[in-house]
Amino acid sequence: MFLMESTVILLNNFEMEFKMKKIKKYLLLPLIIFGLGCSSDKEGFNDDVAGDEIPEAKVEASFDYTISEEDPYAILLDNATESEREYTAVWDFGKGGEKVADKAGLEEVRYTETGEYTITLEVSNAAGTSIAKKTIKVDQRYGVCPTSGCEDLSDKGLKDGTDTFSVGVITQSYRINEGGSHTQVLKKEFNSLTAEYEMKMNIMYPSQDSYDFSAGDAIVDFAVANDMYVHGHALIWHEASPDWVENFTGSDAEFEKMVEDYITTTMTRYKGKVRSWDVVNEAVDESAGNPLRNSVFRQRMGDDYVKKCFQFARNADPEAILFYNDFNIAASSGKRAAIFDLVDDLGDLIDGLGAQMHISIDNPSAEDIQAVVDGAVSRGLKLHFSELDIRTNLENDKNLSSLSAEKAARQKAKFKEVVNIYNAVPPENKFGITVWGLRDNESWLVDYYGVPEWPLLFDGNYNKKQAYDGFLEGLQ
Repeated sequence: MFLMESTVILLNNFEMEFKMKKIKKYLLLPLIIFGLGCSSDKEGFNDDVAGDEIPEAKVEASFDYTISEEDPYAILLDNATESEREYTAVWDFGKGGEKVADKAGLEEVRYTETGEYTITLEVSNAAGTSIAKKTIKVDQRYGVCPTSGCEDLSDKGLKDGTDTFSVGVITQSYRINEGGSHTQVLKKEFNSLTAEYEMKMNIMYPSQDSYDFSAGDAIVDFAVANDMYVHGHALIWHEASPDWVENFTGSDAEFEKMVEDYITTTMTRYKGKVRSWDVVNEAVDESAGNPLRNSVFRQRMGDDYVKKCFQFARNADPEAILFYNDFNIAASSGKRAAIFDLVDDLGDLIDGLGAQMHISIDNPSAEDIQAVVDGAVSRGLKLHFSELDIRTNLENDKNLSSLSAEKAARQKAKFKEVVNIYNAVPPENKFGITVWGLRDNESWLVDYYGVPEWPLLFDGNYNKKQAYDGFLEGLQ
């Protein structure tokens, strides 16, 4: 009887030790045998056990995280460290600054800037310190990337989001010739190309009686080979007239004949390949009353020079769609009225209006943009939302290093607004939207304002931004 009681007591004692120190169950069997063999020395046996302490082991740090369902830029950190002894734990969220003591429950952390962050949990007890690390990637478009990554697996581009108008972008001949990621994105996303500056007079007609179409040919040939439209930009623009034109030594009649020959030669060369042209660009001045700009073309050809240029273009290629293109049409009601007066005077020589969309995340309003639409539609014109980019660095802060999540979201909303307004244009008045640049780091705005800027759909590494999603959502 005493033997059985002793065995029960020993079992109970060792079961408690097992629970406290996580001793393997298979150790119980030799202990039971030992107890049976030494039952006559109960007191001495217990003394042996009490002196057999297992040293404290170092705690192994462990944590998990999930992306917040309410905020894609936030994660919920869960300290998953297992230990029945006391320990301390601190977090390093990878954002710089001091470490943060672990608290009970989930730890929510928000990441406002794109990039990679290494999160560290440091756990310490009497036996030492252990560390667990995980790296997350924060994408401007998606927020915190899932473990599978933020890569877009869709084979479709922006051009596949609509069949009622073209989705275009600008390019340069050297980028076409280099190929690589640039041309891959062009072919996937867009179905219309515009030369950023290489199909303007100072490039194509650099000296009297001497043309150079090499750059334009490269862009047009690429577009034709890839089943893309070409929008010609721009035949007449006061800021792209070569010096010899500005200082033309012949008579006014000879000047006008030179302009006619230039328009005819250029449009004839690209007839059947370039479907549309900005015949005259930015002829209306910004000054009070918005008069016709006093360019060399007005001085040498008269106040009706715009109409003459459109007539030359119509004669050269009757099938081409002819546009007048200008900026601040939405932002300035006075300039908008002056432009529509100019357009009205052109009658059936003009087919469409190019409304440049060099805008910002704040301006112009949707109502002002809609006023441009209404004016074009009421006149039966095709409407081109040309030169679309949306500024974000309105403070002209030279110290910015990246686009904040807050401004990225506002830019996305503005792209969506602009595209949504255009998408509602009657089918017969639709022509296309042209984004003025492919990647942020290639935008003309960076040099123009001399500050960091992120006005386009793709970042410097060809990654789609939230702005891309805004454009896409505007098509739906």
